[in-house]
Amino acid sequence: MAMALCNSSSYLGSLLERNFVKEMQPRATLDTAREEVEDIDLSQVKIAVCPQPSSIPKLDLRKGTTTLAFVYQGGVIVAVDSRASTGQYIASGTVQKVIEINTFMLGTLAGGAADCQYWQRVLGQECRLWELRNKQRITIAAASKILNNICYSYRNHGLSMGLMLAGWDYAGPSLYMIDDNGTRLKGDLYSVGSGSIYAYGVLDEGYRHDLTDAEAIELGRSAILAATHRDAGSGGYINVYHVHDKNEAGMNWTKISRDDCMDIWAQAQKDGRMAALGPMDP
Repeated sequence: MAMALCNSSSYLGSLLERNFVKEMQPRATLDTAREEVEDIDLSQVKIAVCPQPSSIPKLDLRKGTTTLAFVYQGGVIVAVDSRASTGQYIASGTVQKVIEINTFMLGTLAGGAADCQYWQRVLGQECRLWELRNKQRITIAAASKILNNICYSYRNHGLSMGLMLAGWDYAGPSLYMIDDNGTRLKGDLYSVGSGSIYAYGVLDEGYRHDLTDAEAIELGRSAILAATHRDAGSGGYINVYHVHDKNEAGMNWTKISRDDCMDIWAQAQKDGRMAALGPMDP
């Protein structure tokens, strides 16, 4: 069967090679080669084809994560896990899902890691250019609009993004949620990712605007912990950030903690907070 199959491009190439290389008569052989090519009946040429699609394994690209952020009287708490999954395969357990865009703005990562990381770094460049042109810092609302316009322009082109922007400007703390469909929403509490339904259960019970800093940090950490227990796509380390007014170092955010969810879960069970849920699977 291999003898019966031939590639049309290699056949045409052999004709040209025979005429140009062997006979070394460029103009005359070009006309001869053209005539031979025109005489080929392409309907009789059999070309090898690729394997049938059914023989190619389907790639399962489902993704899992849990990210959350909420506004309270002391600023904004941002908490995330660190697991990157592709279907049932855990690609990484140490992904940094909080993008430190600049000194006053943070972004979260949910969906395609490459899409979120790339476009939020582009946003950081655009914010810096805006600052150089206008001699002042860009607002969180304007920055979120720039990123939203990018997402809208690439809508239906395969982007996978569900992210939040949290920051501090002259108006105080701000929180926006943006996705790959061009949606842009301002709010006080959001959770994005496959484990968000479990995080919302904890947040709805414990969220208040008048939380203290310690209470808000513990609420964010507990919400991510519950999601890592129930959602197979979430796990790894729990990272917590606090967005606040400018500190002595000129920063508007502080990284509070990075803890293994297994260690936090073991401690929570000792304290009796999560005993009813049983042990956590690694």
